[in-house]
Amino acid sequence: MMKQFINQKDFSAVNLLNRYFFFLFSAIPLSIIAGSSIALINIILIILPSFLFLFKKKNLIWIKDINVQFLLLLYLYLIFNTFISLDYTEAIARNFGFIRFILLFIVINFFFQQKSFTKVFNVWLVILLIVIFDVFFESFNGTNLLGYGETFKWDAAFGGRIVSFFKDEPIVGAYLIGFFLIIVGYSFNKYNDYNAYLRLAVIFLSLVFLFAIIISGERANSIKALVGFAIFYALNKNFSLKKKVIIFTSMILIIFILVSNSNFLKMRYGFEFLQKFSSKEKIETLYKEDIYLQLYKSSFKVFQNYPIFGVGNKNYRYETCDSRKTRKVQIPGYYCITHPHQVYFEFLSEHGLVGFIILLGILFFLIFRNLKIILLSRNYIQIGCLIYLILIFLPLIPSGSFFNDFNSTLFWINFSLMYAVNKETNIFTSNK
Repeated sequence: MMKQFINQKDFSAVNLLNRYFFFLFSAIPLSIIAGSSIALINIILIILPSFLFLFKKKNLIWIKDINVQFLLLLYLYLIFNTFISLDYTEAIARNFGFIRFILLFIVINFFFQQKSFTKVFNVWLVILLIVIFDVFFESFNGTNLLGYGETFKWDAAFGGRIVSFFKDEPIVGAYLIGFFLIIVGYSFNKYNDYNAYLRLAVIFLSLVFLFAIIISGERANSIKALVGFAIFYALNKNFSLKKKVIIFTSMILIIFILVSNSNFLKMRYGFEFLQKFSSKEKIETLYKEDIYLQLYKSSFKVFQNYPIFGVGNKNYRYETCDSRKTRKVQIPGYYCITHPHQVYFEFLSEHGLVGFIILLGILFFLIFRNLKIILLSRNYIQIGCLIYLILIFLPLIPSGSFFNDFNSTLFWINFSLMYAVNKETNIFTSNK
């Protein structure tokens, strides 16, 4: 890491600097819980001194890296998107601020080129286990450890979902899935050569993560977690086909028992969902009234009206809501809400066909260009990150806005680590 650029005289100063960065990286999961502003400050406190160091030591190898160049091309497109937006004031902060994720990608590659820095994941594990405990606590008690949420008190906004430490937002399932496969992958990397009991402990950890996400009541994220779990263990070379079948069967059985013994979960994953398909009339009603179907149709109509460049990043609300200040008055034919809640519809409506091709072209190229290396590496952090990125692009499943701070931070952490934790893909070591 930094030690290779310094002499013995500066050794203690660099050790102090390493501890500084270790602390800030360790605090990333906590900063996300604390809110977008705190997470942003934490990222800036990581980025600024890192680049001062890189420039001071003239370590500029990353400038020539093809991944960084494609990310900068993506950034240039987003700047362009700002100026063709219906209301550039909506898009400017989000688009110009995207540069921080490119810089974070470089910095994560710099620090995690050394395996010792993966000890950060031990701290992340402790933080996430506290969050998971809090999710289970809230599911039994109605409020979390800090008194947030009233889980089984149904309201139109939450539908009884868990909020945990996020206070007034039911996003804890999305938060957990953002770190789920990183931590499980790290655990497999660390204990791969140990005895079978430790491997069983890692499987148990996987199931605990999975059950916490399901208990959160977030159906879309539960589907993603189940798919991610299945892909991860299907690709895991530590288990024979017979053992994989046992793992999957156990997972399905335990989930069935879990859902069957909870009225809330039966409502979220069973009765409430199946009732929508119980008759022809209800299917027709679903098509006409389901919020997500209405939103998808509305998003596609925006795309039809602005097919080339879309309405601009963060401008779906500007186009579909008649009141430019309150964003509450719906224009006929549209569904007024903050964003399309699905990545493909978001790209089509806010970026048009040109932006859709640019965004998916660059992102898919960068995600899948090292697919063979990743699959053959048996580096389960890297495999876990790849799976998470794939889950983001599952079609039709509802999601948050791709570019909002919360989702972007989780996405780019996984993207950056996918490159950083393998010497064959890390931008500082693969180019040597």
